[in-house]
Amino acid sequence: MRSFLLRIVLLAAPFLANPAHAQRIAFVDTKYILDQMPDYHAAQDELDHFSSQWQKEIEERYDVIKRLRDAYNAEAILLTEEMKKSRLADIESKEQEARELQKKRFGVNGDLFKKRQELIQPIQDRVFQAVKEVAGTSYLAIFDIGSQGNNILFANDKYDKSDSVLRKLGIRPDHSNNPGNMRDGEDEDNDQGDEPDGNDRMNSKDRPNTMDKGGKPQTGQDNTVKPR
Repeated sequence: MRSFLLRIVLLAAPFLANPAHAQRIAFVDTKYILDQMPDYHAAQDELDHFSSQWQKEIEERYDVIKRLRDAYNAEAILLTEEMKKSRLADIESKEQEARELQKKRFGVNGDLFKKRQELIQPIQDRVFQAVKEVAGTSYLAIFDIGSQGNNILFANDKYDKSDSVLRKLGIRPDHSNNPGNMRDGEDEDNDQGDEPDGNDRMNSKDRPNTMDKGGKPQTGQDNTVKPR
């Protein structure tokens, strides 16, 4: 962590040393912030309730399947071939239904994911909005040390130099789909210099919300019931 923050400070040193660039770098701990929010804990408890309920539902399906398979194994010697096929087909059908239910509840974009989006995402959005308001025009960037990847929650568009790098590589930036969005705040035809105009309007870039990686517990993700 210390080495990561040191690299950030070194990268930001030119901005911090120049009075004309008063922007600063800061960090927040979204895990700590969320842990202090009562509505987050209430939402998490509700999410845990749904996760436990769905897990129990799937466990009951597999318990039924186990009893059917045990009964089949015990009685197979007494069954005709036709009866064996019918019993096995019934067991396999129930296993398939259980797997589909498991995927529906806990799979990618399943019920647990949707319920988390419904309950947790609005709270995370409020935190993200508060971060942007705290940043205002005084910060170059704000990092989240509460996530696994030390993600950037806020970055000032004025210092996006992507187009400048493209021009250094001899590539003319293509803004045909969105001509009003100059990524480094420079005129598209201006190839001289990389410093943004001091009169440029300060815009904040809405970064994707990455707090799920470390800002909240992944309840239910590891509780998926495995077929027996």
